[in-house]
Amino acid sequence: MLDSHHRGEWKTKDAWRALRILSEFVEGFDTLADLPPAVSVFGSARSTPDSPECELAAQLGAALAEAGYAVITGGGPGVMEAANRGATEAGGMSVGLGIELPFEQGLNDWVDVGIDFRYFFVRKTMFVKYAQAFVVLPGGFGTLDELFEAITLVQTRKVTRFPVILMGTEYWGGLLDWIKGRLLADGKVGPGDMELMMVTDDVEEAVQIIVDADAALAENGNR
Repeated sequence: MLDSHHRGEWKTKDAWRALRILSEFVEGFDTLADLPPAVSVFGSARSTPDSPECELAAQLGAALAEAGYAVITGGGPGVMEAANRGATEAGGMSVGLGIELPFEQGLNDWVDVGIDFRYFFVRKTMFVKYAQAFVVLPGGFGTLDELFEAITLVQTRKVTRFPVILMGTEYWGGLLDWIKGRLLADGKVGPGDMELMMVTDDVEEAVQIIVDADAALAENGNR
């Protein structure tokens, strides 16, 4: 879409591309409108099934399902598949929001409700719009992109404040130390911004944070 080598085609093709973008929003809104309360779970597609983060994701998916939440992932392999599997095996709803990529092979087998998107920004809107919380497990550039977009939306109050939970204290420790030692120390973020992210290795604690935040919002009449 951003290929400047074909600039001359923008007037003729981009207007029609806008309709395709709109159609993806419509499909997403229509498909997900009746979801129960849900949590978006992010993490690496490259993690192996026997990795610690996949085992943690499966436990998390099951615990969220038992607490009454649907589990939304990117629908791919690795951590995403593990979270979907955990939710499905625990009797919960498992959602996959896939993305068309040349090196991905479609949605994993544990997805109950699935959509494939062409545009990342449409897909990310669905992750935010239909989630009560984000849980971020170890991952790469895509996971970091989703994490920082969520934090930015909460920080700027573009979305209702909701929990953003990092699971894997050892994995995320270096990043958080850098944020504190560089961004916070230089005044690029405020002290309160550090409170937008919570870190834990405990599945029960993560789920309880989400449940408590939901209860607080309900009590304040914000839902």
